[in-house]
Amino acid sequence: METGDLVRELRTARGWSQGRLAAEVNAACGTALTREYVSGWERGKVRPGPFYLRALAGVFDVPQAALDAGRAPGRAGGAAAATTAALAPSVTSDLLGLGFAARLRGGPSADDWEARLDAYGTDYMSSPAADLQRRVAEDLVVVQQQLDAPAMWSAAARLMTVYATTFPRQESARSIQWFRTAAEAADRSGDVGVRVWVRGRGALALGYGGTATGLADLLADQALALTDRPSVGLLHATLGKAYAAALRGDRPAALHLADRARRIFDAAYDPSARLSDYSIPAWRMNGFLSLLSARLGDEKQSAKAREAALCELPERLPRFVTHLELHKGLTLVRAGDREGGLACARAALDALPQERWCGTLQMLMAEIAA
Repeated sequence: METGDLVRELRTARGWSQGRLAAEVNAACGTALTREYVSGWERGKVRPGPFYLRALAGVFDVPQAALDAGRAPGRAGGAAAATTAALAPSVTSDLLGLGFAARLRGGPSADDWEARLDAYGTDYMSSPAADLQRRVAEDLVVVQQQLDAPAMWSAAARLMTVYATTFPRQESARSIQWFRTAAEAADRSGDVGVRVWVRGRGALALGYGGTATGLADLLADQALALTDRPSVGLLHATLGKAYAAALRGDRPAALHLADRARRIFDAAYDPSARLSDYSIPAWRMNGFLSLLSARLGDEKQSAKAREAALCELPERLPRFVTHLELHKGLTLVRAGDREGGLACARAALDALPQERWCGTLQMLMAEIAA
């Protein structure tokens, strides 16, 4: 089966029009795909390139290789079938067993889920992404069988958000889809704080990584519309929106949002908070501002924020040191020293063990190289 035929089959299996598919891709990737272009794919007039193959794989939730080779993984229920087929039989068996056991005998309580989520927040700071992804996937299979109360939707939404942060750059379409699903799940919880945090964290990750800035803007706007109460989630949303503005070249908007983020940080900062993805210590805030200034071409402000972050950053977090070195590389490239900036960034990434790499580091490296 040709790729165009497969795109049409997957689209019609979901009951989508060509316009709806174009809209889904645009929402996921911040592109301006038209219905006519989708029609061209399906009629074989033009073949989707690597970027759109990744986007379509994410929107349809199927392996990119299946689209690339023009093989249909299945019709209705294709997402689950493709995912299951892609896993080793023993892993599939274990995951299915966890899910049925949770349904038959009951899974963790709401308090147990809160404890697990708290641990994930801590582990995010230093654990390899692949390890987190495996563990969170197992928990998602279990909590999926417990979605009969708002508290369980709250736990599921936050687990989905953690899961979305674990994908490497080449699977960014999957990350995007999970951030979108997490926002929908958060709404089922009825908890404004959770709805804001999930959207804010998604906006921050997408804006920081420089991918799907349209969705980053959307999630941030939704979070900001829910409340103006200072919180980590609101800070995430504001920074994500600032990154999107900077990448669009809208310097005044980016600077305005940076000032707003500083005010939110000052109001929400908790010096006694544990080191976790759920907290923003001063060194991490400075790291976020370092990247924003680098994207705006403000070498002096980026260096100042970077040095402030390094002064307080715990030694046991080498991945975040690498982030700061990549900010430096981006600043050099934007200042005209392409060779020096690339060398700085590549040396920093090479010095970090590959199992410690994450999607946002890879996306920053691609941004510097481009």
